[in-house]
Amino acid sequence: QVQLVESGGGSVQSGGSLRLPCAASRSTSSNYCMGWFRQAPGREREPVALIDHQGRTRTADYLKDRFTLSQDNAKNTLYLQMNSLKTEDTAMYLCAARRWIGSCLDFSRQYDYWGQGTQVTVSS
Repeated sequence: QVQLVESGGGSVQSGGSLRLPCAASRSTSSNYCMGWFRQAPGREREPVALIDHQGRTRTADYLKDRFTLSQDNAKNTLYLQMNSLKTEDTAMYLCAARRWIGSCLDFSRQYDYWGQGTQVTVSS
């Protein structure tokens, strides 16, 4: 199992930036796929970005110009850098992990382990 703890959320004005760390309780670089998701009130949870074991990432098309995913394996931490934030980015952001089966960059796969989430609120 792996425990995930997100942080870095908060309130920011439109156009601002935030970086969300997700700290894992153990090394995930060899056995787990990792990613960020978000869920806004009244909406379904949606994928934001995923990363594989070679550091390749896949970001949702409508976010890839503003959001960047990276990983520090030495710290067992995943980072989501969010720039040029918009009000529609307001959501609970959740970090997730699953055992490495198939491609880590497949948005359709189900995730087994979730953090508690960190709230991001963007105001105009």
